[in-house]
Amino acid sequence: MLQLTGIDKSYGAPAQPIPVLCDLTLDVAAHDFCAILGPSGSGKSTLLNIIGLLDRPDAGQLSVDCMPIDFSDPYATARKRNALLGFVFQSFHLLPRMNAWQNVALPLFYRGVPRDDRRMQALAMLDCVGLSGRAEHVPAELSGGQRQRVAIARALVGAPKILLADEPTGSLDSKTAGEVIDLLKDLNLRFGICIVMVTHDRAIAKRCGRRIELLDGRIVADTRAAA
Repeated sequence: MLQLTGIDKSYGAPAQPIPVLCDLTLDVAAHDFCAILGPSGSGKSTLLNIIGLLDRPDAGQLSVDCMPIDFSDPYATARKRNALLGFVFQSFHLLPRMNAWQNVALPLFYRGVPRDDRRMQALAMLDCVGLSGRAEHVPAELSGGQRQRVAIARALVGAPKILLADEPTGSLDSKTAGEVIDLLKDLNLRFGICIVMVTHDRAIAKRCGRRIELLDGRIVADTRAAA
């Protein structure tokens, strides 16, 4: 599903670049649920941004769903990002004046899906994440865990191949965080969707099927949970 080969990425002035990712090679299968771990500055967010087609590597090759990504064509890259990827963030990024189903339906609006179809698909996805009774509630009327469930439903409503999650439990208490991970694991099994999640929480990472640890821009550990 994801193939990264020889990925390099640096920031800063060309004369004095600061390396962030160094010759990183990684394969992620279609049904993997991966946690990416590492200390601050290890390259976690940069790696997620490159996988998410939001940032361009300095060197190396990225393929998503067997399609090599040509970062020199921003329009083609944006189309692939919208078609293949869903995103979940720590701070939810819900629109405050829209209710739950309208937030979930937003990606379908940008695809030109008619309103009645958008609503039907959004309600079905809210049901999948256990929020069918909250469809008409705005974000201010929802708990943190419920907001994250809405954000997950929004990420999945367009049927992406890969779900990218950046610290999705970082704003939640431990009980609610565990419930969100339970939901992600269920969705991973039910829909067969590949999930790549950045987290600083080792207890959360241990509940994922695969753990990838970065240090100084390199993979230093890649382990799978026992069957």
